[in-house]
Amino acid sequence: MKNPAFNFKKLILAGGTLFTMLAVPMTVNTVSGLDLGVISSAQAAEDGGANKGGANKGGTQKGAANKGGQGTGGSASNKIFRAPAAGEEEDSDRPVWAGVKGGKAGGGGKPAGAGSKKGDLFGDMVVLLRDANGVPILTSGGLVQVIAYVYDSTGALVPLKDASGNLVVIPYVGDELATTVTLGGVTYDVYGAEVELGRLSVGRAPTKVTDHALAEALSKLASGTVTLDASGRLVVNGVTIDSPLENLALYDAYMTGALPSTLTLPAGFNPASLLAAAADKYGTVTVDTVIYMNSILGINTTSSYYDFSTYSYDRYTTWKDKTATVLVLKDGVYVPTVVNLYDAVFSSTNWTDPTAVGGADDFATATNDFVQVIEFIHDNEVR
Repeated sequence: MKNPAFNFKKLILAGGTLFTMLAVPMTVNTVSGLDLGVISSAQAAEDGGANKGGANKGGTQKGAANKGGQGTGGSASNKIFRAPAAGEEEDSDRPVWAGVKGGKAGGGGKPAGAGSKKGDLFGDMVVLLRDANGVPILTSGGLVQVIAYVYDSTGALVPLKDASGNLVVIPYVGDELATTVTLGGVTYDVYGAEVELGRLSVGRAPTKVTDHALAEALSKLASGTVTLDASGRLVVNGVTIDSPLENLALYDAYMTGALPSTLTLPAGFNPASLLAAAADKYGTVTVDTVIYMNSILGINTTSSYYDFSTYSYDRYTTWKDKTATVLVLKDGVYVPTVVNLYDAVFSSTNWTDPTAVGGADDFATATNDFVQVIEFIHDNEVR
């Protein structure tokens, strides 16, 4: 496949042996190479159910946040990627004793050819402690570690930090999350912060939907000259592929190596732009967002996570020479003007990678930067 040199590899997990145990109450030391200010939201691809809400309704809601490994000490992925029980539909979490949809007549059920759904067994997606590749770090008992959040004086949910500025992890009482954490003699009510996927939730649609979107996108790409627009999105004969679903389908295909070998992508193409084009224009993409979506789409599996260690991102290098024509107010009149995107969107401020090598934080930051550029151009485009 004639794609740019983004060498994504598979990281094979060796059960729970990759994960390390932290003390209780737990704080996250950024020296470990984790930038949890960026790693900020979610983990359901690894842990179960589709309920909304925080990790702990006051501290003890069941689901991904507090029963990541169900106390087995093994991988937190076991529950959601389990094989269907005998007589159970592949994409249903209905118990076996509930019978088959449609009653005695045997009717009902999904239409023929609808495809299986993705992500319908996922639970609460909250901010978790992850390693540099985005893999959840479990306790010795196989439980995920939820970053503690508190409400500040304005009512905003913010991460709790210790006196050294390290993020704090909610401790467990048995296999349930605690509702409070005491630091420096002060007791805080703590909560898990939920990750909202927004329109990326379309990734949970039946495979028939995403397969159709991929076919549409590939048909376009095969029909003419492929270039990039100012925001990094794919363009065919001057027309940008801006469909969120088509971009998500292309992202899935790219990351799994399923794009046709005859397809040549333009120089400067970055796969993060595909995920950005599928996300909310006014949203934020974090490491947790990326990892959840990779698991929902099947890019991550029960035995392997995508290895981002060879992916590195530099904002300055990526955007320093990129320009776009947008409307700028001059003397009371909006005038089409060519602006430098590094200056206009990022105020000429580079992103500092907290790790010495690439990683999931690089990919998440790149994706979020593409989102910001798409938003800027959308809001100021010449109409």
